[in-house]
Amino acid sequence: MLKIIIAIVLFSGIILFHELGHFLLARKNGICVEEFSLGIGPTLVGFRRGETKYCIKAIPFGGSCMMLGEDGEEADPRAFNNKSALARFSVVFAGPFFNFILAFILALFVIGFSGADPAVVGEVSPGSGAYEAGLQSGDRIIRLEKSRIFNFREISLFNFMNNSEPDVRVTYRRGDETRTVVVHRKKDQGYYMLGITSPKPLRTGLFGTIKYSILEVRYQIKATFLSLRYLLSGKASINEVSGPVGIVSMIGQTYDQSIIYGIKVALLNMLNFAILLSANLGVMNLLPLPALDGGRLVFIIIEMIRGKRIPPEKEGMIHLAGLVVLLAFMVLVMANDIRQLL
Repeated sequence: MLKIIIAIVLFSGIILFHELGHFLLARKNGICVEEFSLGIGPTLVGFRRGETKYCIKAIPFGGSCMMLGEDGEEADPRAFNNKSALARFSVVFAGPFFNFILAFILALFVIGFSGADPAVVGEVSPGSGAYEAGLQSGDRIIRLEKSRIFNFREISLFNFMNNSEPDVRVTYRRGDETRTVVVHRKKDQGYYMLGITSPKPLRTGLFGTIKYSILEVRYQIKATFLSLRYLLSGKASINEVSGPVGIVSMIGQTYDQSIIYGIKVALLNMLNFAILLSANLGVMNLLPLPALDGGRLVFIIIEMIRGKRIPPEKEGMIHLAGLVVLLAFMVLVMANDIRQLL
């Protein structure tokens, strides 16, 4: 039960912060917000303050910031669709952007307490590709092929996403000298690996913590985009995609594995999970698909380019169709999650 509560708190906080972005920019631009809610379905608790109704709903996954005149014509000058294209763009973009802000804030805590993971070589395994190419402890990896590397986990991500050819061009810095070598990776548990380990987490001070918190958000955004590309390329199946049920299960497993080391470790791992989820939600919402924030931004950009907007009714119908497809996909993913748990 505790694991479910933790998962709900994580989801709720991330979604609330996303919707808060929409809400604050809507108010800033003089748009009437009719309802601000956490969750979906029937309202459990609600109250009205001014023109806005604030609600907590029955199903704790999702949320909304319902603005006057979002999907149709309204005479009221405070309606969403009566505002300028730039104002509407800022309101829609604010949701995903707030997810990136939240990921950064959480990363400050995690890196401040546990340290950063720069792409520095800890140890080199004898006989590995890195060993044969001359890499040494203390070398800083700065590029794998054309991919710029900042965090050590990006090396693991690269190995996972690029598992077809063993040879990889590695650019690294040793002291003041930058070198490039070709490493012949060797397979370990089915994946080509360089044969290096990470050093202990690095304490970086205030400015270093800020720097590596920004790099942490960058890493999570990069990992999300690469995972999407990996899925769309056909290298992964729908069975490897997790929905809310699967994520709750993973949160529970992570909690169980970390709580044995103490509350602090468990808390830091939960915050790490929240960073991943928040950045992931920000990226997914920016995809140019109907019903998502990215789809709405596409319509606004088209309006800015052509100087004329698409009728709100037609845009609303497109978003409704996209929402139906999205909900069907979510049901499919949720059914797959449940099947794998049984």
